[in-house]
Amino acid sequence: MSEHTHDPTVLRIRDEISGLDRAILDAVNARLELVSQLRRHKASKGIPFLDPEREQQLLDELLAANAGPLSEQGLRQLVAEILDLTKREVSRDRGTTRPTS
Repeated sequence: MSEHTHDPTVLRIRDEISGLDRAILDAVNARLELVSQLRRHKASKGIPFLDPEREQQLLDELLAANAGPLSEQGLRQLVAEILDLTKREVSRDRGTTRPTS
């Protein structure tokens, strides 16, 4: 281990980052569950799954809410990645949900 791994500030900040990483993971999993539910509902009603207008609305809302330091370009890339990931994961939807504790 390098000597900076014992620095209390480094350890505290890394712990906070790890907590945020877990929160991001939980949020992505929750989003996937909701999108899967929406996809199944839309399929049962004959409604197309993809909705480019909704995707643009989502992006516009997030751009308006972003106070930084994430740049506009960074936010656009993040949203595009989240939407792409969601579409890939939901296309593999097996109807599973997270276990409850």
